[in-house]
Amino acid sequence: MAQLILIRHGQSTWNSANKFTGWVDVPLNHQGLAEAALAAQKLKHYSIDLCFTSLLIRSIQTGLVCLVESDGVINQGKSPVLHHDADDPNWHGWDHHAGDPAEEIPVFPSQALDERFYGDLQGLNKAETAAQYGDEQVRLWRRSFAVKPPGGESLADTVARAVPFFKSRILSHLQDGETVLVAAHGNSLRAIIMHLENLSEAEIPLLELATGVPIIYEIDAAGQMLSKQILAGEV
Repeated sequence: MAQLILIRHGQSTWNSANKFTGWVDVPLNHQGLAEAALAAQKLKHYSIDLCFTSLLIRSIQTGLVCLVESDGVINQGKSPVLHHDADDPNWHGWDHHAGDPAEEIPVFPSQALDERFYGDLQGLNKAETAAQYGDEQVRLWRRSFAVKPPGGESLADTVARAVPFFKSRILSHLQDGETVLVAAHGNSLRAIIMHLENLSEAEIPLLELATGVPIIYEIDAAGQMLSKQILAGEV
C-alpha cells in the first residue's frame, strides 16, 4: 500500500517572531531543527522512496533532516540528493545527474509547493497588523478561502498551483505503490489535504497543521485515501 507523508516545516525564525513569512526565504531556528529531527525518529520505520519540497529553505531543511537524522530504515542507507528542474529557464546546468536508485533518494524542490504569498504583509508582525487593521480583517486575510491579502495570494490561489502539481508529479508515484515524503508549508499542505479529504472551502481554512508533525496517508491504486494518522507527541 502506498503511503503519502506530509509534514509542515519545523519552526522558522519568523514563526517564532510571529511574522507573516510567505515567500521570504527564512530558515529553521533551533526549535525547528529539533522538530525535524524528532519527526525523523517518528518516521524511522517508513522506507521513503522519494521526497518533494518547496523551493524555500525551511522546507528543504525539514525534508533533508527527516531523511538523514533517523536511526531507522527511513532512508535505507541512501543519501538524499536534490534534483533541479531541467525545464527551469533559470537553471544553468547543461546536463543533469540522472541519479542512482540504489544509492540515492531523489528530492525534488518545486515552486508549486511554496507557501502562500502574503504580499504586502510579509515581514509584518501578526499581532501588530491586527492592531492596525482589526482582528476581523486580518482573520479574513489569513483564514478565508478566497480573500487575498494586499498584493498577495488567497488560499484558493495556492490550491490552484499545489493540487495540479500533486496530480501531475506526486500521484503517479503513489499509484505505483511508492512511499512519498512531502515537506512543505501550512497552506500548500492544506491545498493537498483539501483534495485528498474532499474538504469544503469553508472547512479547509480552519485546519491547523503543527510544525514538524508528520501526517501519514495510506493511498490505494486509484489515488484515493484509505486512512490517516497524525504522528503527534514524543517518540
